[in-house]
Amino acid sequence: MRNKSVLISGASVTGLALAYWLQRAGFRPTVVERAPGLRKGGQALDIRGAALDVVKRMELLDEIRAATTNMRGMSFVDGRGEELSRTTEATLTGGLIDNDDVEIMRDDLTALLSDAGRSGTEYVFGDLITSLTQDGDAVDVTFRDGPPRRFDLVIGADGLHSGVRRLAFGPEREFVHFLGSYLAVFSVENFLGLDHWQMYHSAGDALVGVYSARQNTEARAMLVFRSAELDFNHRDHDRQKNILAERFAGVGWETPRLLALMREAPDFYFDSMSQARLGRWSNGRVALVGDAGYCASPQSGQGTSLALVGAYVLAGELANSRGGHRAAFARYERAMRGYVRKNQQLAQNRADGRTVTPATLAEAADAISLPDYPHPRRDHDS
Repeated sequence: MRNKSVLISGASVTGLALAYWLQRAGFRPTVVERAPGLRKGGQALDIRGAALDVVKRMELLDEIRAATTNMRGMSFVDGRGEELSRTTEATLTGGLIDNDDVEIMRDDLTALLSDAGRSGTEYVFGDLITSLTQDGDAVDVTFRDGPPRRFDLVIGADGLHSGVRRLAFGPEREFVHFLGSYLAVFSVENFLGLDHWQMYHSAGDALVGVYSARQNTEARAMLVFRSAELDFNHRDHDRQKNILAERFAGVGWETPRLLALMREAPDFYFDSMSQARLGRWSNGRVALVGDAGYCASPQSGQGTSLALVGAYVLAGELANSRGGHRAAFARYERAMRGYVRKNQQLAQNRADGRTVTPATLAEAADAISLPDYPHPRRDHDS
């Protein structure tokens, strides 16, 4: 199947990793991304278990470890900022500190992935897919701004609110399942002077946090709250910020300052803790990978690992298929289903108030045996 054109929707961790593996296997990937460039900001991401083996096979593990957050621990404070507890054994974002897992800021990881696959990938920023029409040979794609094009395959790597999934599989309400809480993340100055440290304040069903980022030169604010499902447009940031201002009004510690900084944050993310659950991840020449097909939600702590492993397996099955794309998509699903199920269960357990132990997390992180696809080495090593 080599030398085929593949359109990937989304320059996310998933889309960038998939483009890397596809171009390395001889495909011609094109990545289309709604944003004008790689998205800045975002939360700390964890790479665990089988996903560590994937980035090692990408020859990126050393670079990723060099960019780790190097968190030393966390503390909880009361509404006046008085410390209630501290630990140097674990953090909320990364779990146990003393293990082989890697925690890295989202924009640092996407920059590394983009650089690794850039030489063989076409990027189209500032545009999006508006329609998909399949025939027996290819997919005709129209875009909001660019001219129509024809691709052999189309892959949705465009997140929980996937446009590709909506066009090829059906409306979002059929596949996205709410887990009972919401998360916001945005960049702020490191005004608390945190040194590879995280600070949190808990108030009922709300959690406020700040943690340092990028060698303490920045920080990320995190707001989490439990709620019944809310009705809002996931692209209406003003409405989302108003929801947060109303929900966190009167919460102590640094919350008023964070709400003020939120209004002018250079980046802003707000969404529900939800999962994507589909009976199949492909429809003809269109397939889904990562959050678009099987988002586990941030509560799992495994979204990035699912993305990296899913991209590796999908590209590997396409590259080594002798039965065409349908057979490759079917093998990709068979390889990934159990792994996805285990990791989505982690988030469901947390949403239900059940404890997820480090051993349970480690078991889910390794719940797949990675095939050893015969990819060629990177160009600079050949």
